[in-house]
Amino acid sequence: MKWHTPLHLLKNLGLRRASLLEREFGLKTFKDLLYFFPYRYIDRSKIYKINELYLATAEVQVKGRFTGFQEIQGKRGKRLVGFFEDGTGIIEVLWFKNYAWVKKAYKPDEEYVLYGKISGSGHSFSMIHPEVEQADMFFKQGRQGLMPVYPSTEKLIKAGITKKVMQNIMRELFSQTGYSFRETLPKAIIEKNRLISKSEALRYIHFPPDLNLLAKAQYRLKFEELFYLQLQLLLKRQNRKQKIRGFVFEKIGDYFHRFYKEVLPFELTEAQKRVVREIRKDVKSGRQMNRLLQGDVGSGKTVVAMMSMLMALDNDFQAALLAPTEILAQQHYYTIKKWSEKLGLRVDLLTGSTSNAQRRDIHQGLETGDTQIIVGTHALLEDKVQFKNLGLAVIDEQHRFGVAQRAKMWRKNLTPPHILIMTATPIPRTLALTHYGDLDVSVIDELPPGRKPVNTFHVYDTQRKKVYDFIRREISKGRQVYYVFPLIEESEVLDYENLETGFQRLREIFRNEAVKIDMVHGRMKPAEKEAVMERFKSGQTDILVSTTVIEVGVDVPNASVMVIESAQRFGLAQLHQLRGRVGRGAEQSYCILITDNKISDDAKIRLRTMTETNDGFKIAEVDLKLRGPGNIMGTQQSGIVKLKIADYVKDAHIMLAARSAAYRLLESDPMLSLPENQIIREVVKENYKKSGFWNYIG
Repeated sequence: MKWHTPLHLLKNLGLRRASLLEREFGLKTFKDLLYFFPYRYIDRSKIYKINELYLATAEVQVKGRFTGFQEIQGKRGKRLVGFFEDGTGIIEVLWFKNYAWVKKAYKPDEEYVLYGKISGSGHSFSMIHPEVEQADMFFKQGRQGLMPVYPSTEKLIKAGITKKVMQNIMRELFSQTGYSFRETLPKAIIEKNRLISKSEALRYIHFPPDLNLLAKAQYRLKFEELFYLQLQLLLKRQNRKQKIRGFVFEKIGDYFHRFYKEVLPFELTEAQKRVVREIRKDVKSGRQMNRLLQGDVGSGKTVVAMMSMLMALDNDFQAALLAPTEILAQQHYYTIKKWSEKLGLRVDLLTGSTSNAQRRDIHQGLETGDTQIIVGTHALLEDKVQFKNLGLAVIDEQHRFGVAQRAKMWRKNLTPPHILIMTATPIPRTLALTHYGDLDVSVIDELPPGRKPVNTFHVYDTQRKKVYDFIRREISKGRQVYYVFPLIEESEVLDYENLETGFQRLREIFRNEAVKIDMVHGRMKPAEKEAVMERFKSGQTDILVSTTVIEVGVDVPNASVMVIESAQRFGLAQLHQLRGRVGRGAEQSYCILITDNKISDDAKIRLRTMTETNDGFKIAEVDLKLRGPGNIMGTQQSGIVKLKIADYVKDAHIMLAARSAAYRLLESDPMLSLPENQIIREVVKENYKKSGFWNYIG
């Protein structure tokens, strides 16, 4: 088969239809059409007798003859009624428009098969605008099995490319290609994974004889798609480790040891120690580190980042920490600066709010090496920001940055710095394997000792009095409370009014009590916001009324209650991040989710998930099923590959099998040079030459 034959050369298709298929679905070649898979199948295997229709579902087939036609004038216009019988009964077949040809086309001495939706009950049924085929052609062309239904658009239907026409186009494609296609996987992988051949898979995915062979075709094609995706990622990782040299951090020195012995305010968990060892192994290997550090809210990633940066400083390199928002950058800066003062280090903060004078001083400090650690936002990525010798870049919440932005940190040196990516947004394993599959992964999977899981409750707004009484009890114990209102992105004004109303309501409720209430939101000036947050941190404020501005970057161990209004408006990841603001001290903490009585089914699942588990990875799996991969990772910046047939959620088991096969293959043949792997080499070369992926295997 000539994969790249232009589609308009397919017999009986024509240039007009080919152009329309290209405009609507990007189908340009025979190969594109072959990989244009059905999204569902209609079971055409059963033909009902008319006297059995009371047993049938909505869509049925019957075989028989037309005994006559009658044109009827109704209130809404004319319609044509055909009378169709099969010896066991009669049904009415109705056409409401464009039916002038029907009486001429369907002859009483011919046998036909009708397919369509039935309506009626008992022994009186009708069918509107059915598909009609001559019975002998129906059986001759093998239409009595599972029939494919392809994605369509209004333009295609208007141009006459119906379900049936699309099936005929596919039949012609298979006829012209001889039903035989080049194998694209080696025999060993096919046998080990019990896959059917490529030719069988393509034939059965379009025209399956039965459900069993359809399932085998789907598995084979999904496996292959995910296999080549994982192979690409593993080859990128292999290439980076073999070819991209990294700075060698030879020693663990004075800064690291003093921090561990004199500054660290608590004992590291075993998970933190394990991750530090993994990072230490990377940075002394001579290869550039690219490591993803996953850890749930409050698991202690910042400490690990600090210890990693001190490894760089001990070897006379600088370190940078890049955060997505100013408030998070400030939080990191204050934490790191507090630790660094005892070590005599210079730490600077660079954000969009940094004054020009400060900016000039920081730029100079980075170029001379006086600034040892820099914390900042996107401002760090500007070309003006140059380092003397950047050895390590830590990127927090990477999914908030684009791939191109991350690459800018690489280019701050001739030799790229080591990269540590941190995320407190747990990523389901299947997405981690695709989005970060070319990176090494570390997971902090235990919370610091003394931390208790946050007790979470869902209450309706009719139960507010109980919530207020509970808040009183917690404040009487000396605790503090976050009270969060939803961010309504469509209307900043409405968001503010909602917050202001809630703030005034709480002040009214607690007006006769010694309860101090403050408010913070995104429209405040940075200095105002900082002052409010400082009062809350120092314990001067009992209740902080807020929007999601406190979602990340706020650490107040004494806060034990998180109340979230209109919780049904929040996504699972955001609810989990907000809940993570409490439970940071030794006392028991609580999260209260308030909603209306009427909420959607998806919202019920989100709220139930929150009340049942504190495990961020379990929450992320539910979120993935509800929202899909693009929304979880951020559609524009995620780099999530759009798959033709596989599904990141439903096919996780196939993903793991495919990655395992790709991993074993590269272990035994890193350069794909063995004769039995030439098939893979050819596919890689054909599919990825334009993207530069081919360079990874020489």
